[in-house]
Amino acid sequence: MSEGDMMARCPAVFIAAPASGQGKTTVTAALARMLRNRGRVVRVFKTGPDYLDPRVLAQASGQPVDPLDLWMAGEAYCRQRLFEAAREADLILVEGAMGLFDGEPSSADLAARFGLPMVVVMDVKGMAQTAAALVAGLAGFRDDIRIVGLIANACGSARHRELIEAALPARVPLLAAVPRDAALALPERHLGLVQAEEIRDDLEARFEAGAEALAAEGLAEALLDLPPVAFSAAPTEAAAAPPWLAGRTIAVARDAAFSFVYQANLDLLERMGASLRFFSPLADRALPACDALWLPGGYPELHAAGLAANAALRDDIRLAFAADLPILAECGGLLYCLESLTDADEHTHAMLGLLPGQGAMRGRRGCQGMQTAELPEGPVRGHAHHRSQASGTPEPVAHGRRQRHPAPGEAIYRSRRLTASYLHLFFPDNPAAVARLFGADTAEASRADSTKECQACN
Repeated sequence: MSEGDMMARCPAVFIAAPASGQGKTTVTAALARMLRNRGRVVRVFKTGPDYLDPRVLAQASGQPVDPLDLWMAGEAYCRQRLFEAAREADLILVEGAMGLFDGEPSSADLAARFGLPMVVVMDVKGMAQTAAALVAGLAGFRDDIRIVGLIANACGSARHRELIEAALPARVPLLAAVPRDAALALPERHLGLVQAEEIRDDLEARFEAGAEALAAEGLAEALLDLPPVAFSAAPTEAAAAPPWLAGRTIAVARDAAFSFVYQANLDLLERMGASLRFFSPLADRALPACDALWLPGGYPELHAAGLAANAALRDDIRLAFAADLPILAECGGLLYCLESLTDADEHTHAMLGLLPGQGAMRGRRGCQGMQTAELPEGPVRGHAHHRSQASGTPEPVAHGRRQRHPAPGEAIYRSRRLTASYLHLFFPDNPAAVARLFGADTAEASRADSTKECQACN
């Protein structure tokens, strides 16, 4: 590959905020739709582990949206994804997570690592000149980041805007003031935004309203005129993974109850040779013919009655379990594998019963954090994010290892060939371990692959 093929250049902006709840996703989606409406290709990324925001942003931009996380996915993965996007996009948008300096690594760390200029989105309700002071403090907190402007969200009036703009330092101009309008905000529920598929038409109206508000500020021209950022290629282990899963079919649950799936995970399974067959535990009466089964996370607590009512599908999964098919159950998938699930309205529903135990919602308090799943097949990084609890479960075979805390993380359960945990795994972190998790003999597959290469050389 020539030096030119190893580099790509494209204008890019990191959308950050001083805290969660400032409107980053609302603004990022509006920016993406504004530029898409002008015929531009916008590639959007979301910082950190997230399933809900990326699907909203994908609908707004018309392009796939991947997570970028220096710890969970690694620098090489992030670098390669940005490089690939820069080769096709007119603009790259990266939405941050939490406050821009929160977490290790933080949004600021990601922006600094790849030289991304930052735009701060701030909810300015209840303040004026203080908003300018906060932005000035953010801009001066570290010398390895560059904040190029402020988008004032929930701005109350033209006078409100004038007060903020007049107080800002010259190096951080006011790029736009988004009016205080409930029609622009994105709907939320207990784990974050409502799933895009549930409110597609409503989201379309909000995207268009936001795009119109930002277009009036001349933001499209300002962003496209930014100096391009240079991104270098970084081939990853996942991209070079052998076809360990060739000839194997993996059934993947996918519907309103089970939808927390990284596209990168699906891509890796297919790159390793697997055939994916999607099915709905809510609607389908039979499990597709398969060699392994994946029950990802989602919102089973919102659909527990429907899951319980589909007795034919539950019986089919029990037969697969008894036949020792490899099964991976993550978070919501774990709840589905227990004997029962009690929803937020205190109604209890029968689940699969593959594992002893009962699942129940526990109000607003939840568990989240980055962890490494210490699996017998090998360590795989991921994260936990849930507001339910499992009780009466068997002794775990292992626990997650927390990113920065010595206490044991989420329990990991094994029964026959079922692996179940609250952890959501990021498959590209350890392709060989994931292949083994789904039943591949990676040593045998590697030997067969090497034999084919030798035969081709002869």
